[in-house]
Amino acid sequence: MTTTADRTSPVPARTPRARFGDLVAAEWGKHRSLRSTWIAYGATALAVIGFNVGTAYDTYRNWELQVAGDRGAFAGDGIALQQAFTANAALLLALALGAIGALTIIGEYSTGTIRTTFAAVPARRSVMAAKAVVVTVVTTVFGAVVAGVSFAVTQALFDRRDAGVSLGDPGALRVVVASALLAPVCALAGLALGAVIRHTASTMITSTVVTALLPLFLTDGRHWSAVAGHALPYRAWLRLVDVDHAPVAFPWTTGGAWTVYAVWACAAGVIAVIGVHARDQ
Repeated sequence: MTTTADRTSPVPARTPRARFGDLVAAEWGKHRSLRSTWIAYGATALAVIGFNVGTAYDTYRNWELQVAGDRGAFAGDGIALQQAFTANAALLLALALGAIGALTIIGEYSTGTIRTTFAAVPARRSVMAAKAVVVTVVTTVFGAVVAGVSFAVTQALFDRRDAGVSLGDPGALRVVVASALLAPVCALAGLALGAVIRHTASTMITSTVVTALLPLFLTDGRHWSAVAGHALPYRAWLRLVDVDHAPVAFPWTTGGAWTVYAVWACAAGVIAVIGVHARDQ
């Protein structure tokens, strides 16, 4: 027989699921609260812009040492755009943003705060998706600022020699956008590696190999090497910023390079979201 107490006992209230917008806000709060994160962003920005502006200033200062033919073809041959964002600066950006993206997650694993996060929000995939959104937005803005400042300052120097270009010139906007988007692509790759590996040293080594060493070892001289190289973000950046594209043995298009960007970003986001859940099963 059912008693009155049984009939009137309260049903435990279900804990409401966290809204995705709240998770994004929480991840943004964690991201901006770390002083080391902003120090890393600031140091990276200064170094990358410094590389680009330093190269442009060296050209500006030694302008009279250039032969007349080179001075006349400086802008027309795309040299001004090559120095708007240099290859060394792009490598540094890729390395630094890969590390920042990785530290976004492995920092929480190393300190143990990830347990508190997952205890508060058991939906781990939602947490990682929110983290990926924050990393994407912040690093995209960061990349846009760095690429935009580099372009503006370098071309201001060249304008004093009547050799600068504007964003409206052929290929200029593509160089700026490709350089800006290299940041979130590499940051998401680092986030994915951190979510799967979870160890600082191993993640940093792997990120360095993928973003910097592999593109340097692979060449365009052999088909397999060229195809493998074309699948890497840094090589995609090289293709996108090569305005005056010279014929090569195994050519590819700018559309293919943009596709590499998109595939890396999407795949890294999926791996970060799924990998953190799969590792704990």
